[in-house]
Amino acid sequence: MRTICFYLHIHQPVRYREYSVFNVGNDSNYFNDSYHGRQNNERIFKRIAKKSYYPMLELLLETMEKYPNFKLSLSITGTWLEQAKKWEPKLIDMIREMVEMGQAEIVGETYYHSLAFFYNIDEFNDQVRLHEELIEKLFNVRPQVFRNTELAYNDSLAEWADEKGYKGILAEGWDKVLDNQSPNHLYQPVNCGDLKLLLKNYRLSDDIAFRFSDKKWKDWPLTVPKYMKFINDEAKDGNLINLFMDFETFGEHQWKDTGIFKFFTDFVKAWLSEYDNSFVTVSEACEIGRPVGEISMPETVTWADSERDLSAWLSNSMQKSAEEQIYALRGQILDTGDRRLINDWRLLTTSDHPYAMCTKYWNDGDVHAYFSAYSSPYEAFLYFMNIIRDLEYRLSEV
Repeated sequence: MRTICFYLHIHQPVRYREYSVFNVGNDSNYFNDSYHGRQNNERIFKRIAKKSYYPMLELLLETMEKYPNFKLSLSITGTWLEQAKKWEPKLIDMIREMVEMGQAEIVGETYYHSLAFFYNIDEFNDQVRLHEELIEKLFNVRPQVFRNTELAYNDSLAEWADEKGYKGILAEGWDKVLDNQSPNHLYQPVNCGDLKLLLKNYRLSDDIAFRFSDKKWKDWPLTVPKYMKFINDEAKDGNLINLFMDFETFGEHQWKDTGIFKFFTDFVKAWLSEYDNSFVTVSEACEIGRPVGEISMPETVTWADSERDLSAWLSNSMQKSAEEQIYALRGQILDTGDRRLINDWRLLTTSDHPYAMCTKYWNDGDVHAYFSAYSSPYEAFLYFMNIIRDLEYRLSEV
């Protein structure tokens, strides 16, 4: 039996606006802008909804109706759900329909898509709890499997997830960690009880997520027969193929005219047409058999950039300073009991903000620039630090 665990991550940050030093002490509206502003969250969300969220969710629903054995898993941040509720509530209804069909599972994570685990464990626990409560309220389910922001994973996180009673946890199947082992098996983290470890097959996942429309790629164009051969070759080293990627791969990162939607439809059909092939959710993947061994990741591994570490968010002094200063305010912020102030602060813990401050070059730098709503990393840092000054001013006024 050959099994695909197909998982998509849905997230949009609440971007802060061009907040100048002259706004400090005078204007605490950090996240709104004119509708045509570069950082305007409503405009960005609706644009991506049209290109990606609606067409892909419609396609997923059609696929589920046509193929009852097709299943997938979704992780959805609180910041995305808040924006969808305000501007495109039908999207939430579509996801709820998939969950009620029993063919979609929701994965747990932090509400604000933050790096809180590495800065303040109490805040991390709070954000995970807030996310669980929102998922239960909207979809009437509680997450059984966990993924940290950007698949940021290490042994300590696994021990935390094991103590919390999760069935499984997701991580990047990075070569340097696997040491010639295959990501196509079920593993167990070290020093854990029943927790299972699902490792992303990054080569097969990135063939779709990053290389699908790259005409310079030696295997372009990626056809279904060619991709089936890639999977068949990989399955020789294990029968669990974990395809993990961003939801926006479909329609936003890979535009409709690349053929990405048709590729997905044809691939599902081709995969399920072969005897004993299946799709499973992340919880089902945790139960398909016994782990073949233990995996240890003492150092943090993520799914971002060529280094697969935290350098996408913490490689320069601007990023480190921004994160250190925002988390240093936590105690004072929470002590106020001011809901708006607390929410503003938590929205600023979203990892997209230090990501926009990255100063890497070459391919990684191009990816950071693509996702940034600011003219430069220095501009992103300047606005962020001005907002921190205003937070401090608001605290002084309490």
